Amino acid sequence: MADLRSTFAGIKSPNPFWLASAPPTDKAYNVIRAFKAGWGGVVWKTLGEDGPPIVNVSGPRYGAIHSADRRVIGFNNIELITDRPLQVNLDEIKQVKRDWPDRAMVVSLMVPCTEDAWKAILKRVEETECDGVELNFGCPHGMSERGMGAAVGQVPEYIEMVTRWCKQHTRMPVIVKLTPNVSSILRPAEAAKRGGADAVSLINTVNSMMGVDIDAMTPWPPVGGMGTHGGMCGPVVKPIALNMVADIARNAETAGLPISAIGGIEKWRDAVEYMALGAGNVQVCTAAMIYGFKIVGEMIAGLDAWMDEKGHRSIEDFRGLAAPKVTDWQHLNLDYVVKAQIDQELCISCGRCHIACEDTSHQAITSMVDGKRKFEVIEEECVGCNLCAVVCPVENCITMVPLADGELDKRTGIRVGGHRTWMEHPNNPMAKATRKAKYEKA
Repeated sequence: MADLRSTFAGIKSPNPFWLASAPPTDKAYNVIRAFKAGWGGVVWKTLGEDGPPIVNVSGPRYGAIHSADRRVIGFNNIELITDRPLQVNLDEIKQVKRDWPDRAMVVSLMVPCTEDAWKAILKRVEETECDGVELNFGCPHGMSERGMGAAVGQVPEYIEMVTRWCKQHTRMPVIVKLTPNVSSILRPAEAAKRGGADAVSLINTVNSMMGVDIDAMTPWPPVGGMGTHGGMCGPVVKPIALNMVADIARNAETAGLPISAIGGIEKWRDAVEYMALGAGNVQVCTAAMIYGFKIVGEMIAGLDAWMDEKGHRSIEDFRGLAAPKVTDWQHLNLDYVVKAQIDQELCISCGRCHIACEDTSHQAITSMVDGKRKFEVIEEECVGCNLCAVVCPVENCITMVPLADGELDKRTGIRVGGHRTWMEHPNNPMAKATRKAKYEKA
């Protein structure tokens, strides 16, 4: 029987599924409903310091990209941090934690970039007896223009400085939430670790604009005839988030830093993918907003069944197993050869593979054989690029079959075998220079 219990940065929860800091965690009412549905923890929607209340727009705050069947695959928001009074939030956090002591309760924070401001709010949050804090260095709109959110998260020196302040002024675990709106996620992650962060969470939303109303000539959705950029999340950002999680997990400077993964998680399989790359737990927002809190039941049941099937007793049994298999392009085996293979029993003769290959790739798929409509792979032209399998509407109709060692590649006339990367390949001028230097030295 699989054990789904999770301990992340010292914070315990009955399962690894947490709700991310967002509208679903804005008040006790929502959080209690979430806990009743089975969520293992929440990150309370970002709190700010006392003062004039945050003002959100009284109009469209969300935009979306839909698939052909109207499924939301990309979700955009221009919502700011909580607009509820600080003390109201703190009182509710304290009561909910006392009523649900087995669930993880982490509080997201965003205040001006001064030590006194962070010290003051940490003291008040600590009194709630919550389990930890998450420093919101990711919000790309509204708050960043005020010197907070992504304005901090895009400057590694600021991340390190604020993280160090927080570690000095609280006993609680400190999780640093990173923005994806940077050229490399490694510099911010390394800065968080240098500052003493107990963990990082990523990704926050991707800076984006969801579309333009070409009749009104206004960005969509408009607010009083004007539009703005916002933060995008949902399934479309999952590939970006997976890559960034993998980068941190395999980077020597951040090795061992706990990672809470966020980005496009709708199913238990999504969570497993992140954990396989090194994440200790996952946070969900968009899926809960679209489908409701009860989706966590399917996530829990699916993960439990999969772990039993694979013989994993705990999350630690498979966490990080895929990370060592992530590498840079220059280290891929250039002697590895595959060819596309079409299952004629499954083929529906739609022709999409032929058109894609004929128009944009290598002219390696027929459209006619012996005067009849038929799609077959021309091995002499196939480079194994996988485009045909990607565009095929029938699952497993087109597969990529590796050539065995010693088998002739009809395209190149060379027999398959060996394991040369770009670092050793004869076409690499740097590889030639390295070999020459070694020869001369010898």
